[in-house]
Amino acid sequence: MNFSGLDPGQVLDALDAVGLHGDGRVLQLNSYENRVFQVFLEDGTAVVAKFYRPGRWTHEQIVEEHAFALELAQAEVPAIPPMALQPDGIEPGLQLLGDPPTLACRTTPEGLQRYTVARRCAGREPELEDPAAMRQLGRFIGRMHAVGARRPFVHRHHLEPRRDGQRALKLLVDGGFVPDTQMPTWLPVCEQALAAVARAFDAAAPITTLRLHGDCHLGNVLWRDGAPHVVDLDDAMQGPAVQDLWMLVSGDHATMARQLDNLLQGYEQFCDFDDTQRRLIEPLRTLRMVRHSAWLAERWGDPTFPLNFPFFGSAAYWSQQTAQLREQLELMAA
Repeated sequence: MNFSGLDPGQVLDALDAVGLHGDGRVLQLNSYENRVFQVFLEDGTAVVAKFYRPGRWTHEQIVEEHAFALELAQAEVPAIPPMALQPDGIEPGLQLLGDPPTLACRTTPEGLQRYTVARRCAGREPELEDPAAMRQLGRFIGRMHAVGARRPFVHRHHLEPRRDGQRALKLLVDGGFVPDTQMPTWLPVCEQALAAVARAFDAAAPITTLRLHGDCHLGNVLWRDGAPHVVDLDDAMQGPAVQDLWMLVSGDHATMARQLDNLLQGYEQFCDFDDTQRRLIEPLRTLRMVRHSAWLAERWGDPTFPLNFPFFGSAAYWSQQTAQLREQLELMAA
């Protein structure tokens, strides 16, 4: 599939194949990883169609993500689950996967399309300055984790800091993304930071893991009808509970501690929290920094990325990364 060049006609054809007939209005939504479109249907409703980036996830990983979303919705956790799809007649090359079928795999002249469809859900970001909103957000995540703890993911990514960090480091170094002028300073600092991350997780072992949202930042949680909703589980993974909490706190140490306390007041109404996982927040932040650089490198062949991240690869970018990793080393040692 010409992923970067997916056009409205192809989107409408794909939805037609599963019995969802658009009225011609198609709006591309912001998404770097996948291609996401809001499509208005002939019956007056609107849906969101997500076309998966080729090669990122296996069929089994996507179906397992969908099953988790459906399980959350069945437990009345405010999640936006994928719709059950059904073929509109018999189209050669169309396969529907999942129980119920939620992943469409469609062979076209442009290549294989893999996509899912959900009802449109609008909303706004939560107000993190409001302690009551933080407690409510904590209750929501606690309910989500209570479901996530029922059974582990089999096919989805399992967070393993040592492996994940080394993979990111290797991709950046082997791919030549760090300028020669910056490599002598960035590389040793990055290696020290990843070693500190690994030591922190070793010290916290054994760590209980569960099925997580995985990328629980403000852009992936929408406030709607007075409550938070999950709208995207594309990064769902197996990992420690704190992974879904730390990206929701920000500021200096005292401010983050206060925000986390508010989150946990709500969270622990539904799910126990191992307080030793607080010590994993800065290691997780460090790991995310390195993996984010590797993500940009891995996607650099997609024309969307040089356009939206023109600073990546510059000497200034890597100098800043070195400085931030040094700061993280200090925070992890505190």
